[in-house]
Amino acid sequence: MRSRFAVMSVALLVTGTVAACSDGTGDGAERTEPEPVTGAVWVANEGADSLSVVDAATNAVVSTLEGIQAPHNVQLSSDGDTAYAVSGSTNRVVAIDTASYAVHAVADTGPGPAHVIEAPNGKVYVTNAGDGTVSVYQAAALTPVTSIDLGGMPHGLRAAADGSVIVVANTMAGRLDLIDPTTDAPRGSVPVGSEPLQVAVTADGRHAYSSVTEPPSVVKVDLMTQKVVGSTDVPTPPVQLYLTPDESAVVSADQGTAEAPGRTVSVIDTEAMVPRGTVDAGAGPHGVVIDNDATRAWVTNTFDDTVSAIDLGDLSVSATIAVGHEPNGISYSPRPPAAGAPVTTTLNLPAPEHQPTHGHGH
Repeated sequence: MRSRFAVMSVALLVTGTVAACSDGTGDGAERTEPEPVTGAVWVANEGADSLSVVDAATNAVVSTLEGIQAPHNVQLSSDGDTAYAVSGSTNRVVAIDTASYAVHAVADTGPGPAHVIEAPNGKVYVTNAGDGTVSVYQAAALTPVTSIDLGGMPHGLRAAADGSVIVVANTMAGRLDLIDPTTDAPRGSVPVGSEPLQVAVTADGRHAYSSVTEPPSVVKVDLMTQKVVGSTDVPTPPVQLYLTPDESAVVSADQGTAEAPGRTVSVIDTEAMVPRGTVDAGAGPHGVVIDNDATRAWVTNTFDDTVSAIDLGDLSVSATIAVGHEPNGISYSPRPPAAGAPVTTTLNLPAPEHQPTHGHGH
């Protein structure tokens, strides 16, 4: 059964004017047109067994890739050449060529794969919620390297850009687990509170930010001292977080629950750990990503099957994009979508060796 945390994504704040507009409307401030954005946004539609490819310049879906079962998360490589996606019901991770939409690698994971990243060390890491492990592969062939036993229920994860640490949100354990990318071994953990689902990590690996379900909040963690050093409340239980490029703000997708969906994306000052503002998105904001120039954020809205494109200068929604059912994970690359690609593509995936399940449950 899929839980209330089915989806995640987007929103951001970069100018001081937004701090005065806590409702995200920009009242009293003259709106400036955002700079043009180019690139591609990939969306994992867990309930539709598909991936949507959005042209960042037009906020239009240009391709839908079908045939991957229960994809909770998708992640683009740093060069934009490869999209990695997990198949939660078949316990696999898939590598897709973003130029041709050809599948160039498939590998087995542990049970209930949740999130996937490509780290700066050239390896791919997948959290397995079903057995408390993280699977490690060489990118992009997905050659298995090792499995890291964390226990609990690892969910979201991110790597520091300098390659110094990988931080995992261990949902059922209520902690962040730290992995040393040079040895692929655990090197500590930090209790953060109830059901953390995703993290954001500073480029130098000094701080991490974690979503906390109850009470709904975002906490700041000093990874050197392994202590929580700050916290701020958000309106409803948050899922994904994303740092602005200058790391001055962290954006929280405040999903809420299926029974009481949230609609806000919160922007939090990372130094003071106080809210700068919010913007209304769709029902159940889950995943979030920001372009490299901090012009726009995209947020998946799990409960209404859309993505909100948010202009970060004034925290206004510039477009609402219809995607597949239950959009969750989301990723951005400055590389535009494949030219001349078909509107719909069926991924050429081998049949799973085992009977599909109902996914990882988060």
